[in-house]
Amino acid sequence: MTLKIHVDMEKCQHYGQCVFDAPTVFRLNEDDKLEYESTADDSERDNIQLAIDICPMQAIKFVE
Repeated sequence: MTLKIHVDMEKCQHYGQCVFDAPTVFRLNEDDKLEYESTADDSERDNIQLAIDICPMQAIKFVE
């Protein structure tokens, strides 16, 4: 199963906390701006959920 992920870039402040929990999905580029994969394998669900939970701006969510 494929998961769909959305980051509200208006809310995101590029703290990068999500990178620690789900580094295969989230990363900071050379300008320290967040980049992410909009889809991920279901095996990453727990890591992505941790990233959602730890995001200080609550900018990450699963898309139905």
